[in-house]
Amino acid sequence: MPDSTGSPVGLHRVIAPAGVLPQAAQQLDDRPELWPDEVRISVERLNLDAASYRQLAEAHGGDGEAVKQAVLRIVAERGKMQNPVTGSGGMLVGTVDEVGPDSPLGIEKGDRVATLVSLTLTPLRITDGLARWDGRSEQVPAEGHAILFARSIVAKLPDDLVPKLSLAVMDVCGAPALTARVVRQYVDKGIMPVVSVIGGAGKSGSLSLAAARAAGAARTIGVVPFQAEADKLEDAGLADAVALADARDPVALAKAVAGALEQTGADDEVGEAAGNGGGGAADITVVCVDVPGCEHGAVLSTKAGGTVIFFSMATSFSAAALGAEGLAADVTMLVGNGYVPGHADYAIELLRSEPGVRRLFEGRLQAEGQD
Repeated sequence: MPDSTGSPVGLHRVIAPAGVLPQAAQQLDDRPELWPDEVRISVERLNLDAASYRQLAEAHGGDGEAVKQAVLRIVAERGKMQNPVTGSGGMLVGTVDEVGPDSPLGIEKGDRVATLVSLTLTPLRITDGLARWDGRSEQVPAEGHAILFARSIVAKLPDDLVPKLSLAVMDVCGAPALTARVVRQYVDKGIMPVVSVIGGAGKSGSLSLAAARAAGAARTIGVVPFQAEADKLEDAGLADAVALADARDPVALAKAVAGALEQTGADDEVGEAAGNGGGGAADITVVCVDVPGCEHGAVLSTKAGGTVIFFSMATSFSAAALGAEGLAADVTMLVGNGYVPGHADYAIELLRSEPGVRRLFEGRLQAEGQD
C-alpha cells in the first residue's frame, strides 16, 4: 500500500494524459494495491450502459464473441470500461475485498455492493476473460477487481432482491430521482405537470414514469417505438396514455404526444398542433432512450417554458442546444448526471412498491437470459 493518501477523486490513478480527472483519462492505473483511502471490490457482474452496449452490438453485427473481445480490449487498454465511441461505461456489483484505513465510504470487507459511479472512472481489471458471458446482454458476469476512491458512491445490495435485479435498478437510479425532483418543483409552484417519458418501457423510463406519478404529475405519457413495448407498458399501468412513435422523427413524436394527451381527456392542455415552434404537449419531457437523434423531437414535444431532461448517453448536447435555438423553443434542458442524494434507495423503493415496474424489469432480464 502506498504511504500517502491518494486524491479523493482518483487523480493518483491517472496514467495518461496528465492533469485530467479519471473519467477523462485515456488510461488508469488498475493495480490492486490500495492507497489508504481506497476500497478494492471483487467483481461479480458488470452492467454496460444501454447506449454503449447497443453501439458495440451494432458495430460487430450482433456477434457476441466479437463484442466480448471488444470489451476485453477496452478494459485492458484503458484500465477501465469506457466505450471510446459513446464515451460511456456502466457500473458493477461485487464484494468488498479490502478497505483502506482512511476510506470514508462506510463499507466493510465482505459487504456485497453496487458501485453508483460510472465504470468510465473506475479502475478495473478483468481476470477471467469474461468466460461466462456470451456478449449478448448488457449484464456481464465477470471476475476481477475494481477500485473505489474516497469520493466514489457505493450502496449495499438489498437482501430481498437478487443481485441481477438490484444491478439493473441501480444502473439507472439517477433518472427517477431527478424526475421526481423536477416534478416536485412544478408542484411546489402550484403546477400539476404533464410528464412525457421517451423510452417509457425501458429501465430508466419505467422508473421515471413511476417517479413522476408519485411526485404529483397530473398525467404521464409513455412513448415507445414498437407495439410490443406499448403492450408491455400498458399492462404495467405506469402511464395514463401510451404513445407509439419513433423518437428520431420530431414531428411524428410531437403529434403522438399531443394525441396521447388528448386521449386522457385533457384537450385544453394540448395547445396548438405539433410543429408550432416547440409548443408541444408535455410540461416535462424525460429522454430515456439509448439511440441518438432524439433531441429535436424531445424539444418539439415540450411546451414553451417546459423542461427537458436528457437521461441518455446517446444524447448529443450540441444537437439539443442548437435544435432548441433553431426552433425558438423556450425550454430548460437538464443533463441527468446520474447522482441525486438518496437515488439508490428511492429507485429500489419504487421497484418494491410498483408491481408494473418490477414486471418490466424482470421481463427484461428474462428476455436477456438472466432470470
